[in-house]
Amino acid sequence: MTSVIVQAAAALRNAKCAVAVTGAGISAESGIPTFRGEGGIWEKYSPDEFASIAAYLRDPNKVWQFWRELAGLVKGCRPNAGHVALADLERMGVLRGVITQNVDNLHQAAGSTRVIEYHGNARRLVCLGCHKRKNIDTNNMGDRAPRCPICADLMKPDVVMFGEDIPRHAMFEAHALAEKCDVMIVVGTSAQVYPAAELPFIAKSNGAFIIESNTERTEFSEVVTDAYLEGPAGETLPQLLRALAQR
Repeated sequence: MTSVIVQAAAALRNAKCAVAVTGAGISAESGIPTFRGEGGIWEKYSPDEFASIAAYLRDPNKVWQFWRELAGLVKGCRPNAGHVALADLERMGVLRGVITQNVDNLHQAAGSTRVIEYHGNARRLVCLGCHKRKNIDTNNMGDRAPRCPICADLMKPDVVMFGEDIPRHAMFEAHALAEKCDVMIVVGTSAQVYPAAELPFIAKSNGAFIIESNTERTEFSEVVTDAYLEGPAGETLPQLLRALAQR
């Protein structure tokens, strides 16, 4: 067991309020492709053409085909050991919540109960008229963008598209946790997507100990990280959990 794992476990053991911030890297191990970087979704699809609210309003049926294909990629994916480790930390009373940039619902599937969805949830639809939400039936998505069963207005995936604001309640809760926490675990995020990338800096400015689990070093690693766990979260987070159990 490495000294950095032991150091990170000691910080968690003494924490009064620990939180996690997760990005696409934690779900890559479940088979969900990342959006950015080599082999990412944005290499195949232009976000301006397929992931902006303007594009959806302009040609909803065209953009719906992209979301239907994305749902097919996500369908059948299951939480990995990284998701499970974070859920276990919550069950142990160590972790107060998970702030995620992911829209795949895998934290909830792993058993995490307090999940702040910074960018929404791709397994739901929301009506642009009356704001009714409903779950997506991935077995019957159809070829055309869905209409609301209540008001017949256009529905969209309940995710933050380009050109839309982060949900106010999610931003407020995430910032409150970042300001309050004394330990933050940053997992699988590249430090490129704002405003979520601000959260570790907010936590650090309030004296928090920052644990980072990533396969490659990031801007966080050089500026705010106290304990850098190199490798996939499905390996590093279970190691952290085992170290925490050893007193």
